[in-house]
Amino acid sequence: MPDRITLVTALQGAGWHPAAWRVAGPAAQRLTSLRHWRDVVVEQDRLGVDAVTIEDSFTAGPVDAAGDLDTRTVVGRLDALLVANAVAPATRAVGLVPTVSVTHTEPFHVATGLQTLDHVSLGRAGWRAQVSPTVREAALFGRRPGGDDAAVLFDEAREVAEVVRRLWDSWDDDAIIRDVATGRFIDRDRIHNAEYEGSFVSAHGASIVPRSPQGRPPVFSLAHRADAAAFAVDAADVVLVTPGYGGREARDLLDEIRHLEQVAGSDVRRPVLADLAVLIGSSAAEAADELAALDAAAGAPYSVGSGSDTSVLATTVPELVALIGDLRALGYAGVRLRPLRIPIDSTAIARQLVPGLVTAGLRADVASRPTADLRTRLGIAPAVSRYASSSSLGVSA
Repeated sequence: MPDRITLVTALQGAGWHPAAWRVAGPAAQRLTSLRHWRDVVVEQDRLGVDAVTIEDSFTAGPVDAAGDLDTRTVVGRLDALLVANAVAPATRAVGLVPTVSVTHTEPFHVATGLQTLDHVSLGRAGWRAQVSPTVREAALFGRRPGGDDAAVLFDEAREVAEVVRRLWDSWDDDAIIRDVATGRFIDRDRIHNAEYEGSFVSAHGASIVPRSPQGRPPVFSLAHRADAAAFAVDAADVVLVTPGYGGREARDLLDEIRHLEQVAGSDVRRPVLADLAVLIGSSAAEAADELAALDAAAGAPYSVGSGSDTSVLATTVPELVALIGDLRALGYAGVRLRPLRIPIDSTAIARQLVPGLVTAGLRADVASRPTADLRTRLGIAPAVSRYASSSSLGVSA
């Protein structure tokens, strides 16, 4: 676990509250523009946030009780992976973690797209792996029936994650030799076939993208239910847990992840981040009033079990700093915060919360923050290729 609290901002449209677009001002008109995303991400980068996650889905937006798109909230989105690649050149240190589904996306495209982001960002790419459980999503692809059998979806997700890792490892770090004398651009013995035959996916051959700066971009996974938590321990480097969901407390959730690691025989203690939805006001009363106004505009409260799968906090910066300190004391590596309003709350996270955490001794100031790759910033060990030992012996796998 890093000696400083990890702070991640979760970006989604105009914010996580369904009525956030009503208070977003000009930003609500630019949700499908690169300018919107660049402005928001650059602010997080400049002021010291460790990483941003970018939400994505195979649906254009949430659906209402009749199964139609809910027109009261933001409908329509840009591809998260493409957005991350587009904003990468404008940023310096922040990790870029797009959501990419493992359910209908071919592992080859997942692997190469994220490797490309890792190259473009100079080692700041991550991946939030997500399953796509609905018939509506499956219908877009027309290749197979959809369903919500979670066990099957997560078994498939494990296989996809394994193939992705194999493709990430398929090029050695030094596979490109550029030997002008012999006319060889690569050493073929340093490129390995990602051989895999599973129940859901199979792969034969190597990635088209040379090994990226991190080797394996860190994988984030949301452990908001038991089957998702088991997948996260099997396949992820960073686990996101949701206090309040299903009545689960922060201490219990952390204990569950550590228990699953023990059962799995893992000697790695993954960074666990508490995933919280926040509205930040200048006072507790003001924050509560502003959340109530959003709920009234949406026609329903946004809370655990009512639109949110985690605790929704109408809070102040000092209260949030104290909460994060308490989570740190429990053993959490940090937090992922879902701003209910973008840019209002995302700006408060960057401009007010970061300095508050510095003052509390939970983070170093921006000037001294590490600018290394994302794995290093998260306190995750460097990725070692499965072919490293054979490569060092000059043996092709």
